[in-house]
Amino acid sequence: MEFCNIIGHENIKLQMKNSVTSNRFSHAHIFVGEDGIGKSLLAKEIALDILRKKQMKQYVDIIEFKIAKGKKSIGIEEVKNIIEEMNKKPYEGDKKVIILYNSDKMTEAAQNALLKTIEEPPSGSFMLLLCEKLDGILDTIKSRCQVYKLNRLSQKDMKIFLDAKFPSLSTEELRSVLAFSDGIPGRAEKFISDISLSEMRNIILNIFKELCRENVSSCLKLSDCISKDKYEWQEVLTCILSYIRDVLVYKETGNRKFIINIDKFEDIKTIGEMFSFNKLNDIINVVKDAREKLESNVNRTLVFNSMLVKMQEV
Repeated sequence: MEFCNIIGHENIKLQMKNSVTSNRFSHAHIFVGEDGIGKSLLAKEIALDILRKKQMKQYVDIIEFKIAKGKKSIGIEEVKNIIEEMNKKPYEGDKKVIILYNSDKMTEAAQNALLKTIEEPPSGSFMLLLCEKLDGILDTIKSRCQVYKLNRLSQKDMKIFLDAKFPSLSTEELRSVLAFSDGIPGRAEKFISDISLSEMRNIILNIFKELCRENVSSCLKLSDCISKDKYEWQEVLTCILSYIRDVLVYKETGNRKFIINIDKFEDIKTIGEMFSFNKLNDIINVVKDAREKLESNVNRTLVFNSMLVKMQEV
């Protein structure tokens, strides 16, 4: 396993190589990490290696299962299809790989139905489970799989990724993308290509301006905008914190070269003139509290509304 197309995750790549070298490569693996961190790419590279293929393309013996459109979970019927597929003989060689996305969205009954197949897989079959949160996977499943936690990339690795993927980025653009992506390659790609993120950044700037005017009702209307499903809540909070970071830095140094969101420099200056250091630090704590609630699956709209009211009050 060379992992030539994968940047970062050195510990995981080393573990995988060692397991192959020592002939201890498991038939079932779990890759856990945030959306955009690289789980899918890593799984596909491993699948290619298992099938002894070099080119990254679709193969009949690499089968990908995802949550059906309009559904929020993977049920027993979907798992039955997975089991049926695993029991079919490979078409081209003697091995086949099943990649199951959002495996933490399987119902408990579905996971129990899959358990026996994971315990006693058909010869030559391998299963790669991808998930964002490991606590959504039953212990009985986890104990029978090799588990790998994908962490955020370092600044150095993110620069390598961006230089390779987007070589025409200016220095200022690179700084903005690095700040917003927060070590997640998929988030960097989205920042560059998704116009909805540009809209979100503007909405958040307007929220700060309305906070300056102490206009709570307008803030709550804007809260409805960032509560929409098209915006990931992690991205919303990261954006808020990146603006606060820039305001604090500018207030402290007065130097624009340290500003990450340099394209919003005039707005950063305006906010800095209207918010004190203490208020900005208090807002950071409010955002952190909101993150904890959202990670605990508290209603998103309620959390954002509460967060903006508290930001006004501090």
